Amino acid sequence: MKKVVIFASGSGSNAENIILYFKNKIQINVAAVFTNNLHAKVLDKANQLEVSTEVFNKTELSDGTVLNKINEIKPDLIVLAGFLLKFPESIIEQYPNKIINIHPALLPKYGGKGMYGMNVHQAVLKNKEAETGITIHYVNKDYDEGEFIFQKNVSIINCKTPEEVAQKIHELEMEYFPKEIEKLLIRKT
Repeated sequence: MKKVVIFASGSGSNAENIILYFKNKIQINVAAVFTNNLHAKVLDKANQLEVSTEVFNKTELSDGTVLNKINEIKPDLIVLAGFLLKFPESIIEQYPNKIINIHPALLPKYGGKGMYGMNVHQAVLKNKEAETGITIHYVNKDYDEGEFIFQKNVSIINCKTPEEVAQKIHELEMEYFPKEIEKLLIRKT
């Protein structure tokens, strides 16, 4: 069985969707959810779905504590799903091409430090883009610069607010993120 570890910092809608997607699949299991936020709603969602959780602080992320906990699980894939801290190079080096992230825009546009959530959607609208989308990519030492795995675009011509753009992006994330995780893991067998 392939094991997935999810890192999230907030509400956990993507994490919950991924857990539910794999709940009854024999080949892939979400082994744990890690968060840097003691009050993140993702903790409640993971607990309700009987997935173990780990809460850590910024120091533990960089001093090897989190890496040791990941190594105990031995995941086949680490998924960043709304995780806002920069991922440490020590973990990236130990898990090359086994850490992925989803970005709420069509990279390389609207990526980099500070470009997450509503910040991205506001920038996309401000620049009068006709479309936006999602990018699933490998994680490397630089924000949003890892090799692309998958992109899907959507028209936003009729969107007037960042919230309307966010809704369209959310729908893409819910549909495609778990499927792309599954493709990656099944392809690696």
